[in-house]
Amino acid sequence: MSLSHSMLAIEISVPGGPDVLHPCSVPVPVPGHGQIIIRVAYAGVNRPDALQRSGAYAPPPSASPLPGLECSGTVVEIGPGVSRWQIGDQVCALLPGGGYAEYALTHEAHALPIPPGLSMAEAACLPETCFTVWSNVVMRGGLQAGERFLVHGGTSGIGTSAIQIAAALGARVFTTAGSDEKCDVCRDLGAEVALNYRTTDFVPAIQAEGGANLILDMVGGPYIERNIKALADDGRLVQIAFLQGPKVALNLAEVMTRRLTFTGSTLRPQSDLAKARIAHAVESHVWPMIARGAFRVVMDSEFALADAAAAHWRLESGTHVGKIALRVEE
Repeated sequence: MSLSHSMLAIEISVPGGPDVLHPCSVPVPVPGHGQIIIRVAYAGVNRPDALQRSGAYAPPPSASPLPGLECSGTVVEIGPGVSRWQIGDQVCALLPGGGYAEYALTHEAHALPIPPGLSMAEAACLPETCFTVWSNVVMRGGLQAGERFLVHGGTSGIGTSAIQIAAALGARVFTTAGSDEKCDVCRDLGAEVALNYRTTDFVPAIQAEGGANLILDMVGGPYIERNIKALADDGRLVQIAFLQGPKVALNLAEVMTRRLTFTGSTLRPQSDLAKARIAHAVESHVWPMIARGAFRVVMDSEFALADAAAAHWRLESGTHVGKIALRVEE
């Protein structure tokens, strides 16, 4: 298929707030060995996009400078060595960047088939969150059936996914959220206990249940010390972001005496092979959850690609529930 030489995209003109996102025309990417080009139908909007926009999360040197870490769409070009996909296949994919555009480049092993019954908009909201949750909660955190699992920000894209995946694995799920209405959403998704962090201290509430065996946190800052107190002996704390800062003063004696594990990861800088292994695990375990109705995409809203700034305002308002998507293909 012969593609046009240029495409519409959203660029970060200078580091700053949502209004620095501007439409632009850039060259269509060219696939290398093992890579595919996707005509983007929808692009997911995620917190790392906002961090990149603000200047706090630089893309890897080999990645597109455009924001956007996940998309859905149609394979329109394949590079040398591609074996899984053919032109015309519909996929959703984890991207190294560049999702806010008409065409996006990714490794063939980072694309997955659209789960049956899902719309393109819903499918675009799966890769970044599912890869992040599965790799950190299961592969890194080792969650087991029957364990007590706490995830903060239960109505975020990560939170809604983590609640459902953990519940489907047979864990007891606890979460925090910023309103009683958001707590209701969390319980509907499978959380046994949802705590309004504006009115309830999660530490004694979780301690009363015996402590959490595993905590997934993206808040950081003062939550780190509180999370450690909320862990059961031999518990694990997995950090995936620091919305309230990465620097705190901690007495680590408790980590030793109670045999705690404090770890974390970021997805984007990992190798193609590491992401391919995560993709295989997500397809093997999460896609069947979707098929049997144990996992659904919680979507907050969608915006046209040209309205990416409005989508980022919505993301940073703290009022959204679930995922936000950009509609690229009209």
